[in-house]
Amino acid sequence: MHFTSEQRLDDGVLACEFTLGEIPGTLWTPGSAGSAGSAAPAPLILMAHNNGLPKSDARLAARARHSVARGYAVASIDAAGCGDRPRSAADEQARADLRRALQAGEPVDELFESLVGPLVDKAAPEWRTTLDALLSLPEIGGPVGYSGWTALGIRLAVTEPRIAAAGFFAGGFVPHAQREEARQVTVPLLLLLQWDDEGNPRQRALDLFDAFATKEKTLHANMGGHTGTPWFEGEDAGRFFDRHLK
Repeated sequence: MHFTSEQRLDDGVLACEFTLGEIPGTLWTPGSAGSAGSAAPAPLILMAHNNGLPKSDARLAARARHSVARGYAVASIDAAGCGDRPRSAADEQARADLRRALQAGEPVDELFESLVGPLVDKAAPEWRTTLDALLSLPEIGGPVGYSGWTALGIRLAVTEPRIAAAGFFAGGFVPHAQREEARQVTVPLLLLLQWDDEGNPRQRALDLFDAFATKEKTLHANMGGHTGTPWFEGEDAGRFFDRHLK
């Protein structure tokens, strides 16, 4: 892991850009994490954006800083084909076809599977590699939480035993493979659902919630579209992670 820049933000959060091979990432930590005389290393939250958004997305960065204020270290990466990383011509065409079908109200399941399924397959190993590197840093310790992109989170919750709790968003369009894997998810879970999310069919999200095998799962549903999640859900998510990571 090679750190390429470091910035002290006005709220005291330390934001560090890093690369790990071809993987670019950002690590946010409390100002005192790992310093002499400070408390124990900060628990870690992996914060994954929905596929395609950059790790620098303003909403993701705001969520990260909110979590750091509660004492967590937070990390996000641009997985293969996401954010600023190169995309193949086939990936670009698949995204264009999906956008066109959604706008036209046409069936999108086949297009979605062909785009998102491979993204999950590529992203999960990179996140596990990143987790290995992050946990080797003195300022970071376990346990580990996951927050964000549902399809990837399901794969990681099933294959990565260091993840102790997970918060997912949306969940309407999740590849078939991850819908099957959901039956193996046993960590505590919080699922956020926007009732009028134009890009995530409500009933599919409800069916996915029902499929999770964990005995401790909570569904928060709010009125509004995809980007209309109420501010107080950030506080509730913070309390959820506090219960399971501290």
